[in-house]
Amino acid sequence: MLDRVTSMQVFQRVAMLGSFSAAARALDLSQTMVTKHVAALEARLGIKLLHRSTRKLVLTEGGRNYLASVERILSEIEEAEASAGLDRIEPRGILRLNVPVTFGFREIAPALAEFSRLYPSVHVDLGLADRYVELIEEGWDLAIRIGRLKDSRLVARRLAPCRIVVCAAPSYLAEHGTPQTLADLSRHNCLGYTLSTTVSPDRWVFGRDADMVVPVKGNLRANNGDALLAAAIAGQGIIYQPTFLVGDSLRSGALVPILEETPTYELAVHAVMPSGRQAPAKVRAIVEFLADRFAPEPHWDRDL
Repeated sequence: MLDRVTSMQVFQRVAMLGSFSAAARALDLSQTMVTKHVAALEARLGIKLLHRSTRKLVLTEGGRNYLASVERILSEIEEAEASAGLDRIEPRGILRLNVPVTFGFREIAPALAEFSRLYPSVHVDLGLADRYVELIEEGWDLAIRIGRLKDSRLVARRLAPCRIVVCAAPSYLAEHGTPQTLADLSRHNCLGYTLSTTVSPDRWVFGRDADMVVPVKGNLRANNGDALLAAAIAGQGIIYQPTFLVGDSLRSGALVPILEETPTYELAVHAVMPSGRQAPAKVRAIVEFLADRFAPEPHWDRDL
């Protein structure tokens, strides 16, 4: 079956040049193939498009009406292809960005006003979710992920380091004492984050290679860091959370760091996107914008 769009292009050229042979030369096709394309259109439509004679070709009334539609359709196809090409060059269109809830609320949402001023043709569809989203299956252009990456199907760009620290409210430490060693943590009320696969509610890991493991327990676990932060500030227990979450509380004194001499486990903030294709300009723009915003040292680590 001949391609319908190609047949339309052939018919348009035949009508414009008034000759099968001239159209064949212009399109670098054989005259036989040009004839087949026009015949295929006529068979599909059930009408004659051209009156043929040995001297000239004349459009039928149906041919004139069909030509007007063909020219409109081909023009729209050209515009669509040009628009798609611009998406690779100029940041524009809807950017579907998925981000963990706390990081998105604290770090990404406040940055979007400046991003929108820089790229007014990009409209951000921001999804906040702590679950692991499937980028391709769910239609996301980009996701921000915190931690060690495992999915090799994705292209990743490291945006910033992500330190995690052990801390508690002064009121908790005044009542229960301050842990002096990692082993001391097992005797304290440690508030656990349930969505991490490394620093789980039952085991906290330390060291760059996560080679120091400490069993912990506590009377609160949650799937949201802000909930744990609020409980810690209220004096309920000890938390082991990223500095982008606890940094302001540490600077204000609402929380104090514990075991500062012990090397903690370091994570990273990554932008991840589907592999196997060139990222659209809108994706490249937000990745570079965030990398510049967080470099060389993210603001959440300053003065800590």
